[in-house]
Amino acid sequence: MSNPRVDLAQRPVERRSHAERTAETRGRVMNAVIESIAEVGFQRTTAAEIARRAGVTWGAVQHHYRDKEGILMAVLEESFKTFAGVLGTPPKRDTSLESRVELFVRRSWQHFRSTHYRSTTQILLNLPVEIEIPWRLEMLDEWKRIWSGFFPESNPARRQSIDLMVYAISVFTGLATTTMLEGERTRTRSRELSFLEETLVQHLSPKRETG
Repeated sequence: MSNPRVDLAQRPVERRSHAERTAETRGRVMNAVIESIAEVGFQRTTAAEIARRAGVTWGAVQHHYRDKEGILMAVLEESFKTFAGVLGTPPKRDTSLESRVELFVRRSWQHFRSTHYRSTTQILLNLPVEIEIPWRLEMLDEWKRIWSGFFPESNPARRQSIDLMVYAISVFTGLATTTMLEGERTRTRSRELSFLEETLVQHLSPKRETG
């Protein structure tokens, strides 16, 4: 019978590369920031709180991000990637308008009810204006790109199309805020989302000419 201690000692030790360890640490730090802001707010997400949640020293955090502002910028960049990933590839153009609207609303709401959205919003609200405004403009450009992908019949150059997109964003934002305020008492927003779907279908549908 073989000696189990010898067998264990002979097993090769899996060593992670420096890049893998770096990616893991950076991921833990960013997740710590997102979770902390979502749970206790921006002001209470201190350097000590970030390091505690990530399970690393603040020195290790500074090694990867330099300072708290560096972390916040990284979180914003990651949130854009997450947002684009959630919305995903637009449906085929021959998909019915009703199906496209339903998919758009469902995926968008998945983003707006996430901790990523709550944390990103608080970060933007607390950034200096000279940093915050360019980020908001970039976010709006990303929304226009996604909107045009889902609804090619909508002309982004027309004021009415932009207004409809902003209206949809406003509904999602309002529902997300209501959900946060309700806390554990929150309910599904199926009725409100259905109203939004009906509105989008109505205003995106080709206007029928009357005789």
